[in-house]
Amino acid sequence: MNSLHQQLNFLREIDRLKTVIRQSPLLDQSRKENSAEHSWHLAMYALLLRDHAVGVIDVERVIKMLLIHDIVEVDVGDTPIHSGASSQDQTLLETQAAARLFGLLPEPQGSELLALWHEFEDAVTEDAKFAKALDRVQPLLANVHTGGGTWTENGVTLEQVLQRYGTVIARGSPALWQVCEQLAREHFAKQSSSVPV
Repeated sequence: MNSLHQQLNFLREIDRLKTVIRQSPLLDQSRKENSAEHSWHLAMYALLLRDHAVGVIDVERVIKMLLIHDIVEVDVGDTPIHSGASSQDQTLLETQAAARLFGLLPEPQGSELLALWHEFEDAVTEDAKFAKALDRVQPLLANVHTGGGTWTENGVTLEQVLQRYGTVIARGSPALWQVCEQLAREHFAKQSSSVPV
């Protein structure tokens, strides 16, 4: 199989990402978003919010990471942050999926994207820290703007939000975390004040 056929085969395979339904609703709450929509939206976040990264970033690399970071869900599905799933098991399944999917591409393209996916997962470089931060910002904002969204569905507390989102967002963008933390606190304060005593 020549390189072009390998690339087209990969593109056909990742079309399945459009069928992976996430827990997060669209902001109009008409339905849940899919993982392909999530990845596109994150790429837009990177394009528009790049000036808020904590370090110097290469926005093109960040966008690439965000476009490929959830491709593994073609094989393993989406695992919500609040699911309580074993992170070790999930890491193993996702690593196997990444090897299979990026292995469909010709070399050196497949290895380059696989390395970029691992960089995102490891979240050590400035690019990866910012990409990871955005991957937490988008669902946090979705929950705030939908009156609780998955937080309400899963009984998530403010303390859990601060723990699960805070460190990751702050590492990549303290400015974004400051806004997100304020919105989360306001959301939970409003929820507690509306609960009958």
